[in-house]
Amino acid sequence: MMRTLKWLVCAICFYNPLAWAAELAKELSVFSPYLGTWQARFSMAADAPAVEDVSRWERALNGTAIRTLHSINQGEYGGESLIFWDKQKQSLVFYYFTTAGFYTSGRIEVISEYEFAAYEQVVGDQNGITQVKSTSRFKEGQFSVATQYFKQGKWTAPQTRIYTPSKKAVVFK
Repeated sequence: MMRTLKWLVCAICFYNPLAWAAELAKELSVFSPYLGTWQARFSMAADAPAVEDVSRWERALNGTAIRTLHSINQGEYGGESLIFWDKQKQSLVFYYFTTAGFYTSGRIEVISEYEFAAYEQVVGDQNGITQVKSTSRFKEGQFSVATQYFKQGKWTAPQTRIYTPSKKAVVFK
């Protein structure tokens, strides 16, 4: 009976394309714990009111990419990105497009099983930001993102945000 059950489970997984659908390309495995919806509350500046960022990470393109969407304050600002393995560059790369009319492109360096760094070039930012670097770490059911911006020839101090699981929706107006 047990042998038949094991065979049946294997057969279902092998012949059912939906059973394989949840898999990610091995190069994207660092993002597995990030899949889902998250939120963070933080201030952009010491004298500014707090904002809420809702972010959704999902498997895309048959598991060959990760799609992220996020919105700040119910759609005041938002963005969408695709992260994928570039075979030619032998690197994780991404493109990020925003509702503010600028976009970024960059590469991701995997640091450990639950940590990665992103390095991006910014095109068209009205505030003068030309580069961004960030480090994301997943630990104990939440993740932190420490971000620095290159603006007017200098890197800003890192800003750290903590994202926790959420049932909220990403909103675009």
